[in-house]
Amino acid sequence: MTEHTLAGRRAAVLGSPIDHSLSPVLHRAAYRALGLDTWSYGRFEVDEQALPGFVADLGSDWAGLSLTMPLKRAVIPLLDEIGDTAASVGAVNTVTFAADGRRLGDNTDVPGMVEALRERGVTRVAGAAVLGAGATASSALAALAQICDGEVAAYVRTPERAAEMRGWGERLGVRVSTGGWEEAARAFEAPLVIATTPAGATDALAAAVPGAPGTLFDVLYEPWPTALAAAWAARGGEVVGGLDLLVHQAVLQVEAMTGIAPAPLKQMRAAGQAALTSR
Repeated sequence: MTEHTLAGRRAAVLGSPIDHSLSPVLHRAAYRALGLDTWSYGRFEVDEQALPGFVADLGSDWAGLSLTMPLKRAVIPLLDEIGDTAASVGAVNTVTFAADGRRLGDNTDVPGMVEALRERGVTRVAGAAVLGAGATASSALAALAQICDGEVAAYVRTPERAAEMRGWGERLGVRVSTGGWEEAARAFEAPLVIATTPAGATDALAAAVPGAPGTLFDVLYEPWPTALAAAWAARGGEVVGGLDLLVHQAVLQVEAMTGIAPAPLKQMRAAGQAALTSR
């Protein structure tokens, strides 16, 4: 046990919108399992304009913050230091506070993706495809940099997004080819497909799932299953869902904020599943 466990500490998830976030459910389940009875974890509606003031007002009782959209990049100028993974993707989803008051940023989405795939037996792939662009897609490319031996095909809606994904590939050392969204069904030829798009965006692709698909990692957790995930599973493919990602990245956040490892993965996942079932 660390000194953090001797007195109550605070943590929270910030974003806009934020009402849907399962982070409080997961972190509070971890606190219960770890016996951190005086710790609390909240949820705050904070947009990019309000973020600097919110962070500036935090007291010494704060252990950390979880960040969701649209704050993962907006928070970077407010930090004293960011880790290598966060720097590589230009996105911070975890802030911890050092004893001297320094604000430290990191990214647990990338290792969370790697761990979620490893849990399902996916440790190396010959090639992969990514559906969509943006912060989650760049995290997907960073994860693939660790496990993919070949090219990553990215399917996006605009030439600007395509150029962005190729740029991230160069930065991360991943060979990236791009195609338009009208070609997105070609992604299903890859042994691993990571869908990073908003709810409903891939529904029309469900009918194109082949008879013997590989592994689909759909980062959504609500609604679940997505039409694509349901079609994938029906055709015998392996499906990794957004809850898997959420739990694994939250495990790493809990460990970083509390100083206690390992975090209780089993209890956190059970709490997340129960919360989704009750919605």
